[in-house]
Amino acid sequence: MQTKRNGFTLIELMIVVAIMAVLASAAMPLRELMVKREKEQELRIALRQIRIAIDAYKQAVDDGRVEKKEDESGYPPRLDDLVSGVPDIKSAEKKVIYFLRRLPRDPMFEDLDVAGALETPAAETWGTRSYESPPDNPQEGDDVFDVFSRSEKIGTNGKEYSEW
Repeated sequence: MQTKRNGFTLIELMIVVAIMAVLASAAMPLRELMVKREKEQELRIALRQIRIAIDAYKQAVDDGRVEKKEDESGYPPRLDDLVSGVPDIKSAEKKVIYFLRRLPRDPMFEDLDVAGALETPAAETWGTRSYESPPDNPQEGDDVFDVFSRSEKIGTNGKEYSEW
C-alpha cells in the first residue's frame, strides 16, 4: 500500500534553486547596464543645463545686462556665479539675474577615487575649460567656457565621459 506524499523532493527543490540562480546571474549584468545608462542620462542632462546657463550668461553680457571689463571674455568667472546670480546693470532696481536654480553635481564624480567625494561642492565635481583653452586640451583659466566630467571611464557609446 502506497501513502500519498504532499510536498517536493530534494531533487525538485535543487533544480528550482539552480534555475533561480541562473536567472539571477543573467539579470545582474542587465541591472548594472541599466544603472550605468541612468547615470549617463543624468550626465547628459546636467551638461546640457550647465552649458545652456553658460550660454545665457554670455548672451546677457553681449546684451549689456552684465558688467564686463575690457580684458574679460564675457563668460562667467566661476560656475557658482550661475547660481548666485549677477546684478542686471540695465535694471533700475538693480535686480539680480540667475541662470541656474542649483548647480548639478557630476554624477560620475562619485565613481572617481576621491576622498570625501560626497562632501565635495557641486562646482568642484566638474572639470572646466576656459575660453583661451584649446578644445583638445581643456585647461582652467579666468572664465568658464565649457564643463566636462572628470571621469576617464568609457560610456556605452564608446567615448570617455570627459569627452561628452
